[in-house]
Amino acid sequence: MLVMLNLKQIKFFSIGLVFYYSFITFETHAKPTNQYQYSDKKVRIRLLPRTPEQMAAFYEGRGFSKEMINRLKQVCFITTGIHNKTQQILWHNLTHWHFTNKNGNIKRYTRQYWKNEWKKMRISLAHQSTFRWTLLPDELDFRANEHEGGNITLPFTSEPFTLTARFKTGKDKAGMPIEIKIENIQCRR
Repeated sequence: MLVMLNLKQIKFFSIGLVFYYSFITFETHAKPTNQYQYSDKKVRIRLLPRTPEQMAAFYEGRGFSKEMINRLKQVCFITTGIHNKTQQILWHNLTHWHFTNKNGNIKRYTRQYWKNEWKKMRISLAHQSTFRWTLLPDELDFRANEHEGGNITLPFTSEPFTLTARFKTGKDKAGMPIEIKIENIQCRR
């Protein structure tokens, strides 16, 4: 049986494959020295800071303009993988993720921040959409043994920082919350 896909479906599928492949290699090859991880019997969080060159190559391959790529090269990208290892629902919400360093809080660049940035730069909706698909979802309910991933964007800092994240659990979000902490994370240059 021949299946016909439209251009939007093909683009979404190809982006999905890139992220799937990056997490498969993340999982099966030797641990990179710049990978950070938290893992217990309930959840596994993996963080892989990317270099500006890695992100520029990725987005250039999707037809992003030089102006857009130059803006993205100023940002700290962290490819993030989450795995719910429990048999209950794990509720992910990026508003419960806090990044701090010795100078205080580091404010994460949100989807709304990027939407405003791209609007000011007059970036096409197609490229805005492609970029948005590469970000870690703001909210998500993880079912038993479910995996998800995407990028988190932060202002670049040369100082190490800490991630503290809190997850609600259970069907009604009333289960015992899970809190994780990953220290000494570094942006890459």
